[in-house]
Amino acid sequence: MTNPLSNDLDHILSKTKNLWQELRGKRIFLTGGTGFFGCWLLESFCWANRTLGLNAEAWILTRNPDAFRKKCPHLANDASLKLYKGNCVDFDFPPEEFSHLIHASVYNDSTKDGENSEKHMLESMLGGLQHTLEFAAGHGVRKALLTSTGAIYGKPPRDQKRIPEDFSGDCDPSDVQNVYRETRRIMETICTVYARRHSMQVKIARGFAFVGPYLPLSGPFAAGNFIQDALNGRPILVKGDGSPFRSYMYAADMAVWLWTILFCGESCRPYNVGSEEPVTIYELACCVARGSSPKVPVTVAGKPTLGENAEFYVPDTGRARIELGLNQEFLLFEGIQKTIAWNKWNLQPGVYDSLEVPTSHF
Repeated sequence: MTNPLSNDLDHILSKTKNLWQELRGKRIFLTGGTGFFGCWLLESFCWANRTLGLNAEAWILTRNPDAFRKKCPHLANDASLKLYKGNCVDFDFPPEEFSHLIHASVYNDSTKDGENSEKHMLESMLGGLQHTLEFAAGHGVRKALLTSTGAIYGKPPRDQKRIPEDFSGDCDPSDVQNVYRETRRIMETICTVYARRHSMQVKIARGFAFVGPYLPLSGPFAAGNFIQDALNGRPILVKGDGSPFRSYMYAADMAVWLWTILFCGESCRPYNVGSEEPVTIYELACCVARGSSPKVPVTVAGKPTLGENAEFYVPDTGRARIELGLNQEFLLFEGIQKTIAWNKWNLQPGVYDSLEVPTSHF
């Protein structure tokens, strides 16, 4: 069966073709391989490995190999991939050597204890990173990539339209609601410590918002929520007033940027990954509605607050563009159309309604 992502994978390879040679005959270790980032990294790795004859291997750490086989059978059956069962915080180190590592895992959110959820998040994220870096330091890894997040910046000033990497952020570390973003900040610091102690290059990619195949259709992702509404043929519901500005990069561009940062980025120097083109949440909803078939209406539940400037959460990507020559190739509407088409191809009739509808859009 033809891979529905073949055109995107050809695009990724065309932009990264000269970078893959350092993986020839080598092994790469990946955490978070079942997530949005992980699936795109594995799709593009397998495509490059097969097309260029790299004879490379990718090991994927996963708590549930069977679930991954069910989600991505074509990847699980690829001879160049090895599913390695374990959890980031305590997996047994395999004896093999690895040249590269990507830590795309966030945390295991399976805890049922609401009172200790923040404690669990902190321990899981920090413990998982440290355990993974200990493994990397002792098994030959020379280049590692941490997929971080733009969430570490907190809320920028209302008059700041794009966030550069040197923005120190606005986040109260004593507020328990900031556990996630504060922990993500500490993770970047830990990477810097390990890089300096173990002669290992650790690259940092701060991701913003994305669209594309494998994007969860339920959860705190506005684009996924809107696409889920459209696939079900129901009105797209904007829970707020639709005024905040976001930006969305298509996943094929994201993969190009992540691989380029891993292979060519400066160690311990964070790079924003995302689109610089702002769009309001309402405009995003309208874009999804326009790309759906049949067409669906957009409903805005909230009312704007008079006298307030709109909130922006948009990256400044000058560092990646100037230092690494990276650019955004896909426009938002094209990315949304591709995402809708892939979901229609991938999901069976009746599946859409089985997905949980979130209570809010962020």
